[in-house]
Amino acid sequence: MSGFALIVVFVIAIIVMILAISKWKLHPFLSIMAVSLVFGLVAGIPLVNVTVDGKTTQGIANVIGAGFSGTFTSIGIVIILGALIGTVLEATGAALKLADMVIKVVGPKHPVLALQIMGWVVSIPVFCDSGFVILDPIRKALVKRTKVSGVAMSVALSTGLYASHVFIPPTPGPIAAANTLFGDKAGEYLLLVMGFGVLVSIPALVGSFLYARYIGKKVKSKEDLEVDGTAKTYEEIVASYGKLPNGAISLAPIIVPIIFMALGSIAAMAKWTGFAFQFFSFLGTPIIALAVGVIFAVWQAAVAGKLGKFYEITNETLKIVGPILFITAAGGVLGRVIASTSLVPFITANAKSIATIGIFFPFILSAILKTAQGSSTVALVTSAGIVAPLLGTLGLDSPVRTALAVMAIAAGAMTVSHANDSYFWVVTNFGGMTPEQGYKTQTTATLIEGLCGMAGVFVLSLILH
Repeated sequence: MSGFALIVVFVIAIIVMILAISKWKLHPFLSIMAVSLVFGLVAGIPLVNVTVDGKTTQGIANVIGAGFSGTFTSIGIVIILGALIGTVLEATGAALKLADMVIKVVGPKHPVLALQIMGWVVSIPVFCDSGFVILDPIRKALVKRTKVSGVAMSVALSTGLYASHVFIPPTPGPIAAANTLFGDKAGEYLLLVMGFGVLVSIPALVGSFLYARYIGKKVKSKEDLEVDGTAKTYEEIVASYGKLPNGAISLAPIIVPIIFMALGSIAAMAKWTGFAFQFFSFLGTPIIALAVGVIFAVWQAAVAGKLGKFYEITNETLKIVGPILFITAAGGVLGRVIASTSLVPFITANAKSIATIGIFFPFILSAILKTAQGSSTVALVTSAGIVAPLLGTLGLDSPVRTALAVMAIAAGAMTVSHANDSYFWVVTNFGGMTPEQGYKTQTTATLIEGLCGMAGVFVLSLILH
């Protein structure tokens, strides 16, 4: 199947998946896997591997297996290590200490804004998935400390991380898009892209912050129900630890991985060579950086006298992250199945028909690709490849307007995060929300964030040439 009929089938598949999860109460893992299988077969993915003229087309079973394992490869260990650090921070009282440090800096009246800005800064060198896992203990502690809506805090952290993830290099998506659109001159204009990324992320942050405040009053997560119910007061929680650890020990398991990942990004962006590049790239790999964070967490547990409970802490962490991993992997399956159909090539082939809308064309194209296959990075890279030969036609061939085209693609690449996006499941599961609540919070927030970001791009396009 191909063409417009495939798009219709895709839309129906997404609607069925949403209904199965939210209305029919089918477990998300089973719902996503079933929809992926049926959609793949209807879309024409063969039952078994087929080789024609030396080219092999993967069968549906292999596509599903590749999508499942690929997710574990990219983010599985990161989730486990990050969650383990978070569990240790909670068990030792370090998360509460970090929450206190944040409150002292920004004051007790602005925790939602503080967490969003924290996420925005952290995700410049760190992938948003990893960033949410790393900062989640601070978010939870701030919820207990301030009694602010856990949903508002989750959305604020998620959107703060997301804004810099898609808009600001050195994350791979915007760098790849800039390289594609600028070609050999990408290095000359990378600073321009970073500056525009900072500017465009501001309206995106403002819009999503206001929505976080709004939706936090409408939706109650498990955390909110606990805070409203029989949960201990903050003072009782602190008293149960006896004495909270000092700030440096509390911060080390989080800040060290962030520094390492930042150094890895700098090494790549600055095009270092030789041993320095290899060393910092190794340390900057999320798995290695978080493994070092775990080492600091073990040290933290030893200082707190809880090293004897580390086996129990690890076991409990694995029980918690198991469902998250499998649901996230199912989302990866759906993305791989969609990518294996002719949906993306059809969109690519018909791109010129909507190229007359100028700066909005890169946004719409990227938003379609993001919503269809789930990955912001893939949407950025694919859209840039389609837009590059059309820059002259779109009137986007000056350096400034080419940089704005990168920003438009980035705004589309966050519109929207839903069930086929691993980030959706990280946010909803760690935030204690149901999938239905996830559509009201994460999906809607990323829609608002993308539209506000694109509004910023449009305003800049009216001023700059």
